[in-house]
Amino acid sequence: MTICTPFARFPSTGGMRVHLLIVVIWMWCLSCSDSFGDAAMPRQITTAAHGHILTNAAVWSADGRWLVYDTRSGVDGSVFDGRRIERVEVATGRVELLYESTHGACCGVVTASPVDDRVVFLHGPENPTEDWSYAAFHRRGVVVQASVPGVATTLDARDLVAPYTPGALRGGSHVHLFSSDGKLVHFTYEDALLAAADHAHAQATAKNLRGIGVSVCGSPVPVPARHPRNHSGSAMSVLVTTLTDTPSPGSDEISRACEEAWVGTDGYDRGDGSRQRYALAFQGTVTTADGKEITEVFIVDLPENPALLTEPGQLPLCGTPSTRPAPPRSVSQRRLTFTHHRATPGLAGPRHWLRSSNDGSRIAFLMTDDAGVVQLFTVSPLGGEPTQITRDEWHVASAFSWSPDGTHLAYIADGSVMMVDVRSGVSSRLTEAVHGVSSPRPEACVFSPDGSQIAYVRTMPDVTTAGSPANAHNQIFVVDIIN
Repeated sequence: MTICTPFARFPSTGGMRVHLLIVVIWMWCLSCSDSFGDAAMPRQITTAAHGHILTNAAVWSADGRWLVYDTRSGVDGSVFDGRRIERVEVATGRVELLYESTHGACCGVVTASPVDDRVVFLHGPENPTEDWSYAAFHRRGVVVQASVPGVATTLDARDLVAPYTPGALRGGSHVHLFSSDGKLVHFTYEDALLAAADHAHAQATAKNLRGIGVSVCGSPVPVPARHPRNHSGSAMSVLVTTLTDTPSPGSDEISRACEEAWVGTDGYDRGDGSRQRYALAFQGTVTTADGKEITEVFIVDLPENPALLTEPGQLPLCGTPSTRPAPPRSVSQRRLTFTHHRATPGLAGPRHWLRSSNDGSRIAFLMTDDAGVVQLFTVSPLGGEPTQITRDEWHVASAFSWSPDGTHLAYIADGSVMMVDVRSGVSSRLTEAVHGVSSPRPEACVFSPDGSQIAYVRTMPDVTTAGSPANAHNQIFVVDIIN
């Protein structure tokens, strides 16, 4: 038997046709190889007939064995009705229940510690009432150890009665992520007292604006039971962003801070050889000189010694009945991007959280290019001009994550899981394009701790015992990257 290659010579016309056919097939195969990158076929990890929602980051356990998720029913997670926090073993599909809420409360948006078996997630009000039901300013963070399932410890304390307890806040926290050493947790925050004043149209009261806070684990804050919604916390919590009700046009003042991320696993290089150990990059809403609101990239530097977070600045850390809680004296907030001069100024695209490379040198975000296509860009924590990373013909359509070695970013585009080489800007398609209901969801596309896998979610039809499709639910998928 003769084994033909694309370069074999054939003496006959028929042989030449075969030759050309093989060349076409061979070139098509090479095209497919480039198109799908170095990856195996994706695997569906969960199958249960209920929702599975991944958070946008930190969904892998520290050892890479497990994925943590919540069970909200809606495909986009906008209806906060989940009651369980679970994890699934990637290799086997085995599911473990980590926590189930009671007394009418819901829970979700879970992330895992990078150093141990803790998970942290948001918890809605127990025994909700008409004046205290689920809302952005009525939730709290709780921590569970996977080795002790079902036992939840409240993270951030709440005190709704003046004089307020130092280290406690007065509202609700959301999207909690541990720092790389597991000592701190960041979150977004809204204030229940100011939200109530906003609703009542109170005079001379600061607005309830979304900001960013930090909890210091292992620094418990006891709160007196002077209000039925007061509670103690296992961590000392403060707000670290400076907000302004009405930012001056053209200034660096912001009216909103959100979608934040730790910068680097060990901070970032300040440019003089020293390192800024703890810092958060975030999206801040500014007002341009012509009065338009746009979102820019900001950074806030935190002290290396978390104990310094207890030292107040010019305003009280806990706030007053008419003002927001204020940042500590030791934090410093800076603007990194200035995009007001662009044809399409500000960050753009789907809802996404900023993400930093592990070495802290680049912060990734989404913005439209000159052709109006949403692309990945990065900026240094020291500022400067942003660098465009992707140059795809389709919009980046999801949140994204960095590979642990900082060479690639994973994201969803054109119905596929994609991976871009940050140095070359060359994108690879890791999964076949799927459009419509079962397309990869935009909320999460997350590298595993060792960089060998990417987790994401698709909405899939349930299969009944009779083998026919029934309802559809979000299911977790993983694609293995082959080097």
